[in-house]
Amino acid sequence: MTSLRPTTVVRRATRSDVGTLVDLMREFYAEANYSLDGKRAETSFLRLLENSELGCVWLAECHGVAAGHAVLTLRYTMEHGALGGHIDDLFVKPEFRRQRVARALLSELFDECGRRNCKSIYVEVGDRNVPAIELYGHFGLAPFDDGRVLFHGALPRSGVNRAAKKPTQ
Repeated sequence: MTSLRPTTVVRRATRSDVGTLVDLMREFYAEANYSLDGKRAETSFLRLLENSELGCVWLAECHGVAAGHAVLTLRYTMEHGALGGHIDDLFVKPEFRRQRVARALLSELFDECGRRNCKSIYVEVGDRNVPAIELYGHFGLAPFDDGRVLFHGALPRSGVNRAAKKPTQ
């Protein structure tokens, strides 16, 4: 647990925090005009909180009010031959920004990565989000500059013929 000021605390989230975490996630998504499936978010937080091998969640509180959260998920990477961390979510409410809340959340997250012997950490951030880019730079992270392109997509449900979806050349 990290204490920033007498009124700000960062702590590991628990099951009893799930409603608060979903509310924070909803606000985070709304800033980027994404919709949030609240039930899926609740289920995801519960699964993560019940299985620490998947990662961790932290909650920042200022004056007893939820100010933000951070989510670490883990994966094994062939590139490093070890666990790698993924900063899945990092959000601080606008009224608590520029008060070192995000730094405190990330400090806890990076400490946890160290305890788990992670050899890498990844995060996605919009190329115009200068404050986030600067924040991650403070922790030694930098954008890929080796020509990699990040692809993403949900896996189709079982029974779908993946080969039929291949583009023609």
